[in-house]
Amino acid sequence: MLKLRAAGLGLAGIVLAVAATAQTPPSHPPVEAFGTLPVISHPSLSPDGKYFAAIQMRKNRATTLIYQTDAPAGTLPIEIPTGDLITAGITWTNNDRLIIVLKNNYRVKDYEKAEGRVSTFYRSIAIGADGSNPVVLLNNMKGMHVNPSTANIVGFDAKDPNHLYLGFFYPHTVVLSTEGSKFANDENPYHFDLVKVDVNTGDGEVVAEGEHGVKLETAQWVMDGQGSVVARVDATRGPLEEHLYLKRNGSFVKAGTFDANGFKDLSVYGIAPDGSGLIVLREDVNDFDTLEKIDFATGALTPFYSVPGHDINAAPVDRDTGRVMGAGYTDDTDHMQYFDPILQSLQTGLEKAFPGRSVHVVSKSRDVSRVIAAVSGPRLPPVYYYVNQTTHQAFSIGTSYPGLTEAGLGEVKAYPYKARDGLDIHAYLTLPTGKTPKNLPTVIMPHGGPNVEGDGLRFDWWAQFLANRGYAVLQPNFRGSRGYGKAFLHAGTRQWGLTMQDDLTDGVEKLVADGVADPKRICIVGASYGGYAALAGATYTPDLYRCAFAWAPVSDLPWLLRTNNPHNTPGTKATSVQTEQVGNVSDDFERLAATSPDRHADQVKCPVLIMHGERDTTVDIDQSEREVTALQKARKQVEFIRISGNEDHHLNFPESRINMLTVLERFLKANIGE
Repeated sequence: MLKLRAAGLGLAGIVLAVAATAQTPPSHPPVEAFGTLPVISHPSLSPDGKYFAAIQMRKNRATTLIYQTDAPAGTLPIEIPTGDLITAGITWTNNDRLIIVLKNNYRVKDYEKAEGRVSTFYRSIAIGADGSNPVVLLNNMKGMHVNPSTANIVGFDAKDPNHLYLGFFYPHTVVLSTEGSKFANDENPYHFDLVKVDVNTGDGEVVAEGEHGVKLETAQWVMDGQGSVVARVDATRGPLEEHLYLKRNGSFVKAGTFDANGFKDLSVYGIAPDGSGLIVLREDVNDFDTLEKIDFATGALTPFYSVPGHDINAAPVDRDTGRVMGAGYTDDTDHMQYFDPILQSLQTGLEKAFPGRSVHVVSKSRDVSRVIAAVSGPRLPPVYYYVNQTTHQAFSIGTSYPGLTEAGLGEVKAYPYKARDGLDIHAYLTLPTGKTPKNLPTVIMPHGGPNVEGDGLRFDWWAQFLANRGYAVLQPNFRGSRGYGKAFLHAGTRQWGLTMQDDLTDGVEKLVADGVADPKRICIVGASYGGYAALAGATYTPDLYRCAFAWAPVSDLPWLLRTNNPHNTPGTKATSVQTEQVGNVSDDFERLAATSPDRHADQVKCPVLIMHGERDTTVDIDQSEREVTALQKARKQVEFIRISGNEDHHLNFPESRINMLTVLERFLKANIGE
C-alpha cells in the first residue's frame, strides 16, 4: 500500500535541493512563472536506484543534476553545466555512468541556399555519477561529423554494463590502387550500422553492418537487453516498403514486407512479454492503432493488445530484457496498462494515492523497489515523486512550475462539437479564473503537427498563461489529428486551409452560439502548423478574427514542399509522408497556391504578429519572411520579431518563451482587451 509522508531522513537533502526556491505563488503570477522552462524534468533513476538525475534550471539554463537517493541531509547534487547547448535527454547506462544527449543548431553548406541551411546535431556524452570522466560517445568513429545524431541508443547489455549499442551511419570505403581511397557506393556510402560503445572511453566499434544501396538501407535494429540482436528492419524505395528480418540460429530470416507509403508504417517496439515474438504496430492497417505480435518461430502475425475506440500511442520497453512492459492510450487523459502484474499493481496503487490526477511511472530501478512517478492535471503542472516500495513512502522531489498554483490557473474541460459535415471534433476549453464564462475575449489555439496527438485534459503552460490573463482558450483537435482512428486521421489528408480550417471556424461559431465568446473579441494563435492555421484564419475568414499570432508558421505550401528538406528526394519516406499530408507540387499546385496565406495577403483585415527562431530546422524562417513581405506589400498591419541565437522551432530557452508571452500579452490586450 502506498502511503504519503513528510520528507524524512534519506531524501530530506534532495527535497531541499530541488525545491528550496519554492514559495507560495500569487494568483496573478508574472510572465516568468509560465514562460520559464520546467524547473525539473526528465528525472531518471540509476539501475540500482542509488542515484537519480534530472534536467533542472540553473542560471536560466537547462542543466543536468545528479543526486544520491540516500545521501545525508544537506548533501549537494553534482551539477553538469552545458552552456548554450540544449539538453535533449538523459539516461543511465549503468549504476554510475549517465548519458546526456545534447543538441545544437549549426548552419551548414547547402546546394540550394548560398548562406547554407541550419541543421540540428545531437551528441551523447557519458559522465560519472560524481561528475568525473566525461567522454563524447563515438568520438573515434570516422563519419561522426556528418552524422546528425550519435544519440540513437539501440540497446544495452545487462551482462556488460560498461557497453551500450548505438545505431550509426558509418561511411564504408574501398581502396583502389590507382585512384586512392573512394566510397564503395558513391550514391549511398553510409550503412546504418550497429556500434558497440565503451561508455568509459567513448570509443565505438562496428559489430553489425546494415544493408545499403541506392534504394535499400537498414533502418532499425532490435535488441534483447542482453547484447544480442533479435531483428532488423530494412527500407526500400520504388516500391517504398519496410522488410522485417528475424534473427534465427545466427542468420536473418525474412518475416514480412510492409507498405511504407505515407502514413503507413511498421513500428517495432520490442519483444513480447513472454519472449515469444516481436510486438509491432502497423499504422494504417486497422481502424485504430493496435499492437500485434510477430512470432519468432513462425513469423505469424496475430493481434496482441487493443483498446476499442482508441489508438495505442505508447509501448514502453524494459531496457534489461527488451520486452514491452505495457501499452498507453489517450481519451481525454493519458492511460497506461502494464502487462507485468507488479508494474500494474504499482500503477493501481499510484492512482489510488493520487485520485483525480494523471499519474505514471517515468523511471524505475531494475528491481522496481524504487520508482519516480509524475503526477499532474489540467491545473497541476507535473510534480515528481520518489517512491520507495520497500518503506511504502513517497516524497516530492520537485514541481515543474513552482511559481504556479491551482488558484491562478483556469478550469479546463472537454468541449466537443460537430463540424459542419457532421464529424465529431474533440476540443478543450480553458476558462479564466474568477470570470463568468460569458461574452469573454477568446483565443483559438490549434496545435502544431498537424498529424500528431493533439491537446487534452492536461497542463498546458501556454493556454494557462492566456487564461490567467483573462482569455478563454479553445484548443480543437481538428481532423487529421492522431488518436481518433484512421478515418479521422485521413479526413485531414491534403486539407490544409480547407476542412481542417473549417473545423476551427466551427469551434468559434459554437463558442459564440453558447455565449462563451464575444464575437468581436476573438484572436487566433498558434505555432508551427498552428501558426499556419492562424495565418489561414486571418486570410480566409478575415471577418472572424480581430488578430492573429503565429510562432514559426508555414505560409507558402509549394515553397514548403520544394525547400523544407533537401533530402526529400522522390521515393523517400519523408517525401511520401509530406505528399500524403500536404500534396504534390506538380499535381496539386493550384490547390496549394490557393491555400498559401502569403499569396492572398490582400484578403487580411486584422493585425498580424509573427515570431520565428533564426535557427529553426523544422520550418525555415523564410516561411515567415515570405508572409511578412506579402503583408507589407499589401499594406497590412504586421509585426515581425526574429529570435536570434540558438533558438529553433521548439522554444528551447526561457528568454524566448518569456519574450513570446510578453509580446503576445501586449498584442492581445491591444486588439481584444482582457
